[in-house]
Amino acid sequence: MNIQNQLRTALITGSTSGIGLELTRRLLTEGWQVIGLNRSAFPTDDTEIQNALRSGQLRLVQANLTNYDSLRMALNQITSDTDSIDVLFNNAGGSAAELRFSDQGHEMHFELQTVVPYIIYMELVELLLKGKMKTVVNTSTTAFSMVKQFDLNILERPAEFKKLFGPYATSKLGLSLWTREVAKSAKADGIHLLSVDPGGNNTLRGNKTSGLPFYIKPVMKWFFPHPSHGASLLYSAAQSPTRHKSGTFLVKNKEAALRFTEQGPAVLNRVNEIYEQDFRTTQSGKATITRS
Repeated sequence: MNIQNQLRTALITGSTSGIGLELTRRLLTEGWQVIGLNRSAFPTDDTEIQNALRSGQLRLVQANLTNYDSLRMALNQITSDTDSIDVLFNNAGGSAAELRFSDQGHEMHFELQTVVPYIIYMELVELLLKGKMKTVVNTSTTAFSMVKQFDLNILERPAEFKKLFGPYATSKLGLSLWTREVAKSAKADGIHLLSVDPGGNNTLRGNKTSGLPFYIKPVMKWFFPHPSHGASLLYSAAQSPTRHKSGTFLVKNKEAALRFTEQGPAVLNRVNEIYEQDFRTTQSGKATITRS
């Protein structure tokens, strides 16, 4: 990115592994200040990352993103310690191996990949307004192209569970739909939002139970590119956000059609309702801040 010798700050969720970690590396190399909002810590054996933590160029804010007490404390800490944010990368997520529910009782994919990115955006919007780039990049997927039916009931209360093509796919569709809706009003403030498919990447981790269908795992292992590929697509979206209309869904750096757009207002209304009625009533929680 052309930073023109000006300091830039990015916040990345899900930045301790996979695509998020590779995106963090790239931004650090280019001189960005990076805030990682994650449940887990950065790899202790990664010299580059550890050096950035010690120097203060990289800041880790640890919290359970699907627990509103913990998330609220983390976001409060970020807003008190940060002057501005240029780019918000809502990247945290993944396909779970089974149906699970958050501490608030929401289906876990819906919570982490549809609701939480909205909460983070709403809580950090004032910092975005103070930034130079005012850009939001939400990590989405083309997996929802396999979704045959979609509405709020399917999104919030899936009747059946399918790895990758079930709640994971519908939650990412919900994310892209509210991104499209929010973009309409955010434009007046100069904020540019995009949802971006990072493509297939080899993000397999040996110590983690896979949420992928059995037939996809060997394909991913042998044929999918390194996570730096997906990171480059998120990076490119943030590099020239105004090249694409705000609210657009990008696939391979090109604008792609988004299905079920008539459901967009309902999705936005629901995530905003959860934000206003559930999250904003949260008053306590725990988050740890790591600079070195």
